[in-house]
Amino acid sequence: MDLKAFDHTPRTRLVFGSGCLNRLGELARELGATRALIVSDPGIVKAGYPAKAQALIEAAGLAARVFAQVHENPSTTDVDECVAVAREFGADLLIGLGGGSSMDTAKGCNFILTNGGQMKDYWGVGKATKPMLPLMAIPTTAGTGSECQSFALISDAETHVKMACGDPKAAARIALLDPELTVSQPHRVTVCTGIDALSHALESAVTTKHSALSAVYSREAFRLCHGGFSRVLREPTNVDARGQMLLGAAYAGIAIENSMLGAAHSCANPLTAYFNVVHGEAVGVMLPHVIRFNSQLPEIAAIYESYFDGDLADRVSELLWEAQMPRHIGHYGITEADLPKLATMAAKQWTAQFNPRPVNEADFVELFRAAL
Repeated sequence: MDLKAFDHTPRTRLVFGSGCLNRLGELARELGATRALIVSDPGIVKAGYPAKAQALIEAAGLAARVFAQVHENPSTTDVDECVAVAREFGADLLIGLGGGSSMDTAKGCNFILTNGGQMKDYWGVGKATKPMLPLMAIPTTAGTGSECQSFALISDAETHVKMACGDPKAAARIALLDPELTVSQPHRVTVCTGIDALSHALESAVTTKHSALSAVYSREAFRLCHGGFSRVLREPTNVDARGQMLLGAAYAGIAIENSMLGAAHSCANPLTAYFNVVHGEAVGVMLPHVIRFNSQLPEIAAIYESYFDGDLADRVSELLWEAQMPRHIGHYGITEADLPKLATMAAKQWTAQFNPRPVNEADFVELFRAAL
């Protein structure tokens, strides 16, 4: 067996279990915090979670404030507004509470608050030179895995270019994984984030950067998410099934951190940019076709076969059908004439370089055509 080298230091402590949000105060105290800023969004506020988190922190004798103006696909404007509140409040702990957008905004805030400058200064990896504040991540969706990653994905408010800003210091010190917080997800959020988590498990399993370490997390992430997805669709309030999805998504996040993603995510970003397709749907609609494309490499086909005893691409299509998600990009009004511009943008995506089978602009045209 050809085992690739890796160098792994766990950066994030995982605290998992139904009701574990109640430990928030004690965990914040353990990090030495005195003033915690909770970063969230208006939808999560309506669910009541930031207010509960604030009460738990204050009950532990710490000061807390909520910043809840985060938008979906956060921009540098979201980060700048969060920094202003954090600076005025004198925060010494940041808490990202919500989906990937809240956690990314909290990470982005941490870069600027501690190291100064602008978000674009940290585009890339390892550009923060000063220590950063402790960060806690509390996901309310089972999808992005941002709670276990050291990257913040922030869009430039002027150019709309998405900047991946990564640094080991930006990783959460603690990820608090409470399945009860995900029960309130609307059905559409559940399916979009769930398919995204599955795609993370499957893409991270085969990238050119995958290793013996990342494979452990990819495999277990797929097992948990594959087992939990249909259960959650049938029983939305089943906390055990929600727990499978939440833990699986976190493991997939660790896998991404150690392996990266591939062509399905490269295809997804143009669909979102040009046709406003929600990220989870965009990845899902392309994933079966990317699996078939990559499976033409025998070694990749062997990995997929070890994950699922059957046709994995067909199985992903079945899950999309079960979730009532589109299985063709024509559903979004895309035509043959749109394929070249989609392919051009897909070929420029950072994740394309990590796909196990080399993929160029012409290949992307064929992938989009197969999904049409």
